[in-house]
Order: sequence, then C-alpha cells, then structure tokens
Amino acid sequence: MKQKYPLQTSKNPLPWALALNAFALLLGLGGSHPGGAAHAASAASVSRTERIATTKKLRVCIWPDYYGVSFRNPKTLEVSGVDADLAADFAKDLGVSLEFVESSFAKLVQDIESDRCDVAMFAVGVTPERQKKLRFTAPTMESDIFAIAANTNRRIKAWGDIDRAGNVVAVMRGTLHEPVMRAGLKSAELLVLDTPMAREQEVQSGRADVFMTDFPYSRRMLETTDWAKVIAPEVPYHLTPYAYAVAPGDDRWFARVEQFVRDIKKDGRLLKAAARYKLDPIVVRK
Repeated sequence: MKQKYPLQTSKNPLPWALALNAFALLLGLGGSHPGGAAHAASAASVSRTERIATTKKLRVCIWPDYYGVSFRNPKTLEVSGVDADLAADFAKDLGVSLEFVESSFAKLVQDIESDRCDVAMFAVGVTPERQKKLRFTAPTMESDIFAIAANTNRRIKAWGDIDRAGNVVAVMRGTLHEPVMRAGLKSAELLVLDTPMAREQEVQSGRADVFMTDFPYSRRMLETTDWAKVIAPEVPYHLTPYAYAVAPGDDRWFARVEQFVRDIKKDGRLLKAAARYKLDPIVVRK
C-alpha cells in the first residue's frame, strides 16, 4: 500500500538571521551578554543538525510532479513516492516532524542556497553544474534518458529515429535533459518548455515528436495515458546517478544525511520503498 503524506509549503521561510537570533535567545545569549559577538559567531556556525533538533522539524525540498518519487495527488494534495516515503523515515529517525517544501529542478539551487529546506529528496540528478552549488550524498538510484512519443507517430520507432532533420525534441527547463540534449542533438530541433504538462501537450498534439525524460516519469506515461509510447536507447545513452542534495559547508549535517543513505541501503528500506513504486530496477544498492 502506498504511503501518503500531506504537502506543506514554506512560502515565507523565517530569515536565517532571525532564526539565529531565536537560537541565541534560546541559549540565553543576548546582545548585552559578555562576549556577545563571540556567541553570535558561534551561533552562526551551528549545524543544521542542532537546528533541526531544536525546531523539531525536517524541511525537505521536493518536486511534487515527480511520479513515483514525490508526487502530489491533485485531488487529495497528499504526496507519495519513494523519496516521499524515505523522507518520512528520515524524519522518524531524527525524531522530528516532516515538512515538504515545494521546489523544482529549475529552482532547486536557489531554494537550497536561500535555506528554504534542509535537504532535497526528489531523485536529484548529479550533474557537474549542480555539483558546483550543491553537495550530494552517495546515489540512491540511477537512470538513463528515455523518449516519449505518441503512438500515432510512425516516424519515431527506435532511438536512432530521433535525431533527424525535421524532428522536434522537447525537454523541460532546468532538468538534466536540457544540457544533455542541447549538446547531443545534431540534426533535430530542441524545444525547451517550462512544465511537464507542456512537454506532453506538444508531443500529443504533434508539434513535437518526442520529449525526453527518465525511468520514473516514463512509467507515469505508460500507467496514466493511452496515447504515449516509450522509446528506450538500445545501449546506455546518458546514465545519471540520483542522490540527495544539501548546501555545502555543513559537514556534520552532510554526514548525518549520508548516514541515512547508508542505513536505508543496508536495512532494505531503499529497495522496499522503490519496489512499492516499481522503481527497484534503478536502485543503487551499494
């Protein structure tokens, strides 16, 4: 049975400076306290580990359109998926409550840098560009790129049919597919769109021939539509590891998130959660 969790969004997060002041007050540190500057500097270096223990809340960035990973039911507004389930496990391990913070691949770096969440848990692809801004755990899953075409499209039958003159290949802005296809396409036209629904509409209408996605989202198309077909590469095209992401600079918090990844691999929670959503074929077990 799928586990589901209500989505809570943090649209106006507490500014970090105010959070530090609150933490300082909690410790009995005021501006008039002897050595107040030193105490303030100490508070500024407090790990998220202590902050989460104090606030009793784990804030997890998710992309709520990610089928099987962190998908928000449009009717119930509940979130389910492998990483939604594991986020609940992480919060339980920490002994705190869970708050989902709505994000996206385009906003991810900004949301982490602005302290909207403590960790991103929505199968974030580890790319060179993201590694410049974020710190990634060991991978939990790994996926190749897949193409989605309409069943009525007779020109696209295999992977080799995609990159041909006259074809239009759609990708979503901010995803790893955008730079990969921008570099990889030689003859087909690249169309960059802002939402997953826009990709689907362009392909279904015939204005685009395919859109590029990953294994989890390809399952969504097969399970929830009757017009789509999946085109898989005959040999690996661009394998990408998926991991959890945090802001750099907090070694203690990063070590705690890494420990959680090791734990769920060792005790089977990762594989069990992935199997619940039929994503076990892409799990990284070690």
